[in-house]
Amino acid sequence: MTITLAVLDMAGTTVLDGGLVEQAFTAAVGAVGVRPEDPAYPGMLDYVRATMGESKITVFRALLDNDEDRAQTANQAFELAYADLVDAGHCAPVPGAAEAITRLRDNGIRVALGTGFAAPTRDRLLDALGWRDLVDLSLTPAEAGRGRPYPDLVLTAVLRLGIEDVRQVAVVGDTASDVHSGLRAGASVVAGVLTGAHDREALSAAGATHVLDSVRELPDLLISQSR
Repeated sequence: MTITLAVLDMAGTTVLDGGLVEQAFTAAVGAVGVRPEDPAYPGMLDYVRATMGESKITVFRALLDNDEDRAQTANQAFELAYADLVDAGHCAPVPGAAEAITRLRDNGIRVALGTGFAAPTRDRLLDALGWRDLVDLSLTPAEAGRGRPYPDLVLTAVLRLGIEDVRQVAVVGDTASDVHSGLRAGASVVAGVLTGAHDREALSAAGATHVLDSVRELPDLLISQSR
C-alpha cells in the first residue's frame, strides 16, 4: 500500500521537548495549589510522564478527580507556562525533522502535525520554528474531536486532506498514546521514535510496527515502501 499521508506528533517527535512539558506541568498544578514538596506531586508527575501525548485537559481531569473548574485552571496555566518557555527561546526542532518533512512532501507524501496542546500553544510552536508553511495541516484535539489515544487526529487529517484509504497513512510519535491512536485509525505504518518520552520497549509493547531512532529515518522507510 502506497503511503500518501504521514501524521507526525510534535513535542518529542518533531520538536525537542527538553523537559518543557514537566516544567509547565509544575506551573499548572501550582495554580491549583499542588507544590513540588507536596506528597501527591511525585505520583502526579509520574502520571504525566505515562500519559505523554494525550490531550492535556484530559490528563488534568484525571489528576484532579474530574473537578472541571480546577482542571480548566490547571490546563490554562499549563498552556501559558509552555508558551512562555517557547517565547523565551526554549524550543528547537528534532535534528533533521524539517528536512525529513520536506523530503516526504517532495516525494508526494502529505504531512500533518498532531499535538495534545491547545491551538494557541501549537501556533506558538509553529511560529517559533518557522514551520507554518512546512506542513500541509496541523491539528489539535479541539479541532479533531478527541485527543490521543483516540484516532480522531489521524482520521480528521485523512478527511481534510482527501486521503482515499486509511491504509495509505503512516503515524509517527514518541509515546504509547501515539501508537494506540495510529493503530485505532487503521494506519499501515505506526512508528515510534526514540527522541521523546517512551523507550523502545514501551513503544513495541504498544504495538508499533516500527521503532526508529528519529523521525529523520522516516523518509527512507516510507519512500522505499511506496515504490
